Amino acid sequence: MLSVVADVGGTNIRLAVCDLETGSLSKLREFACKEFITLDAALFQYFSTLQEPVKHLCVAIACPVEDDQVVMTNLKWEFSKQALKQKLQLESLFVINDYTAISLAVPFVDEADKIKIGGGEALPGGVTAVFGPGTGLGVSHIIKSNNKWISLDGEGGHVSFASNTREQADILLLLQEQFGHVSAERILSGQGLVNLYHSLCRLEGKQPEFHEPKQVTKAALDESCNLAVRSLTVFCQVMGSFAGNLALNLACYGGVYIAGGVVPRFVDFFLSSEFRSCFEEKGRFKDYLSSIPTYLITHSNPGLLGAAVYLRQELNN
Repeated sequence: MLSVVADVGGTNIRLAVCDLETGSLSKLREFACKEFITLDAALFQYFSTLQEPVKHLCVAIACPVEDDQVVMTNLKWEFSKQALKQKLQLESLFVINDYTAISLAVPFVDEADKIKIGGGEALPGGVTAVFGPGTGLGVSHIIKSNNKWISLDGEGGHVSFASNTREQADILLLLQEQFGHVSAERILSGQGLVNLYHSLCRLEGKQPEFHEPKQVTKAALDESCNLAVRSLTVFCQVMGSFAGNLALNLACYGGVYIAGGVVPRFVDFFLSSEFRSCFEEKGRFKDYLSSIPTYLITHSNPGLLGAAVYLRQELNN
């Protein structure tokens, strides 16, 4: 009888078999979500590659998961938890938010799988914040209680974007014309990077050349387009300010961690950016924030690692 964990984002689904005793993962596979009409089709495809039946499944997914009917935010997938459990003939099914999983992975990420960016030492057992630009912007916090890690879920990626410079204010006004409410996710995501670039093009009276995040990133890294460089620069500034807000919200002496698929594409640029100075630039609370460490997670599958932590905690409780 096998236990499987799945990490479902807006672009890819990753799956693995979890050893309930050790937490180790094996038989890792990744599929593009666009290859399947439904989640269960992707799960059946993976299950068919295994030699034994699957009885326990934990799905970490990029959307709210409180109700039985789960509807993804950035992908046209939806399902009933009860119906999925019956269809897959499972003994247990756990459906958690993707940033619940990523946050639960943090205490188990090795030093080699993260990069520290400023601050002092993390307080063991201190409240920890985790966020990550990807297809969307995921946010979570974790605390430890009775030797169990607990994720404090929320939809922090959809809080209102707050500008901190005149340039950011001008960008905000343009995005308000386009979207009405401008959330942090409208900036801190793959599409958010494109939104930044298009806004800066409008402010300069130029026609945009790029319409995909990877195009903007490439042009910034090879310095072939000044507006692309500026877009990535503003992206890192906003990310720092947003991270500082998270640290203030719950006194995150356990540190603030960056996950997601966007930042690992430009690590060197990020490390030399204004991220950390914008993180600390909170007026009277600058000294307060200067001691809180920030990290970039470089682990290849934190969502699967965290889903395994959740599954083991639930089944071994």
